[in-house]
Amino acid sequence: MKSILLTLLLTAVSRVGFAQFGIAYHQTNIPFVAVNYEFIDRIRPEVRLSTDTFFEDLSVEGVVTFDILNKEDYEFYAGFGVRTNEFAGVVIPVGVHVYPLQTKKFGFHIELAPIIDEYEILRGSWGIRYRFLQ
Repeated sequence: MKSILLTLLLTAVSRVGFAQFGIAYHQTNIPFVAVNYEFIDRIRPEVRLSTDTFFEDLSVEGVVTFDILNKEDYEFYAGFGVRTNEFAGVVIPVGVHVYPLQTKKFGFHIELAPIIDEYEILRGSWGIRYRFLQ
């Protein structure tokens, strides 16, 4: 039931105000998809939902990242968040978004994020990102 409500929430959020929203996929041993909203070009709250798992093992992660460097072709960021269910704990993501194309909507990212609580995990991920910029 939680996963159905979360899926409906993510769908509703993605349909409202496309101007600053973005989506991403992170490939790792603990893969996830993300929906984010960019505030003031530097602050990015993001909801992350685990993929490649059974519904009862579905984990939700909420993070807020801040762009330390915010250039036209790349962003270097760090943040703080919380992960629930499987591998629950505090998440501290640090990463880079790179936008090599002229439109700056489609890009790539790489991230390193320790997950600290009962387990101490150092998660590395890479993936793709799309921003609904106007």
